[in-house]
Amino acid sequence: MLRYVVLVTLLNVVWECLQLPLYTIWYVGKARDIVISVLHCTAGDALIATFSLILALILAGTKEWPNSRFKAVAFIAILNGIGYTVYSEWHNTTVTLNWAYSIAMPRLFGIGLSPVAQWLVIPSVVFWWIHRRSLRLYESLARPSAPRT
Repeated sequence: MLRYVVLVTLLNVVWECLQLPLYTIWYVGKARDIVISVLHCTAGDALIATFSLILALILAGTKEWPNSRFKAVAFIAILNGIGYTVYSEWHNTTVTLNWAYSIAMPRLFGIGLSPVAQWLVIPSVVFWWIHRRSLRLYESLARPSAPRT
């Protein structure tokens, strides 16, 4: 779980920096405001990742996770992250006006597609990487060792 949250957070800070031109702060904000925004959003991403995974584990996990029900937990965690992001983007851009999209942001029904893609791509990549590593570890533990001479 810790490995997931750390990797998701690291990739999210990169994504947050890359998508800055899709928000108006990139054009009208001072450098300090931009840095604070990236740090604030990355901290939020870490919380979303943590709570999405915890909820997924409650709904679909087992004591044997990640060796059991890995894909179900990953799917639910990704859906949780996307669901929260859609709500948050809508709320912050239309209700509280905490941030605004630049003209460059692709949108669907007024919701920015970059943050939605962020919560589809990053967790998917991290879950895939963790699953691959855990399979390799499981296979190496399950393989009988050669007798020592």
